[in-house]
Amino acid sequence: MISICMIVKNAEKHLAGCLKALMPLGYEIVVVDTGSTDGTKQIAGEYTDNVYDFVWQQDFSAARNFSISKASNEYILVIDSDEVLEHFNKKEVERLIRQNPEGVGRLVIKDRFERNGEVFRVNSRVARLFSKRLYQYKGKIHEQPAHIGEGEIRYYNIPVEVDHRGYDGTLEERKNKTNRNISFLLRQLEEEGDDPYTMYQLGKSYYMQEDYKTAAEWFDRALYFDLDPGLEYVQDMVESYGYALLNSQQYEKAMQLLGVYDEFAVSADFVYLMGLIFMNNAKFSEAVEEFIKAAGMKNCRMEGVNSFRAYYNIGVIYECLGIIDKAIYYYKKSGNYGPALSRLEQLGHK
Repeated sequence: MISICMIVKNAEKHLAGCLKALMPLGYEIVVVDTGSTDGTKQIAGEYTDNVYDFVWQQDFSAARNFSISKASNEYILVIDSDEVLEHFNKKEVERLIRQNPEGVGRLVIKDRFERNGEVFRVNSRVARLFSKRLYQYKGKIHEQPAHIGEGEIRYYNIPVEVDHRGYDGTLEERKNKTNRNISFLLRQLEEEGDDPYTMYQLGKSYYMQEDYKTAAEWFDRALYFDLDPGLEYVQDMVESYGYALLNSQQYEKAMQLLGVYDEFAVSADFVYLMGLIFMNNAKFSEAVEEFIKAAGMKNCRMEGVNSFRAYYNIGVIYECLGIIDKAIYYYKKSGNYGPALSRLEQLGHK
């Protein structure tokens, strides 16, 4: 029923772990190599006989579509070599395919990254399961499944979770990877004209490099388009834009996000972000209100924005205002969150 397809190049660091986690599913696995010079192909061959070569054409969609053409099953699950399967409810996935034969299934990608010594965990939904009869990839980079014919894509969520390890490592390693992406994206804009999704990906690439000023400029350009706030990438772009403005100390400009509050304050992530924006503009009562609101919400992508991170920031505000008893109360509500424990120790409350 399902073929798992992936494209690889010099992926020996993660590939064995990726393939090992997929083997218990019993699905066909197709691996397409785009020019590895390390042991990638040998590793792939230990797990599947379906290993193919593809001459790299500076086009990720072309490679993706070639891998799909080698699959013997109609439904394609796309996994990358730097992703490790953590959860897969096989019975439910196959039931959902039968229920949504023309839809596109979205799995959960778990990202983990470190900034200034602090670990952040973010979960995102990404379109990865579809019929090869109805869909193919488009876009030279950050490619997306698109209808072969006419029609609107209907998405549905599948009970699949993968741990993404592609952005582990040093800032220099992240820059090396994202510099390649940036060159592709700039070329795509030049060849195909202005496109908000491409601009969003440029902003994300610069964000990963911690060049927050340039990231904000690309997000700003993309947000001039008339965009659907219900699209996940638009939600992520608005939030990333806010963080890019804060990280580049454009605090007053970040207040402009109040103009889209009603459209985006449906998730704890955006509400928490607004709390940070108010906080950095010395609007402390408004910030506390937003953090309390975020803490009462269920939907979030970044771990802690609706719990310990929100409480911690309320504690910081009250400590700065000299209201120590309330600061201690909210630091304690933050549980085992390291920065909160540190503040409690400084205040003599371990």
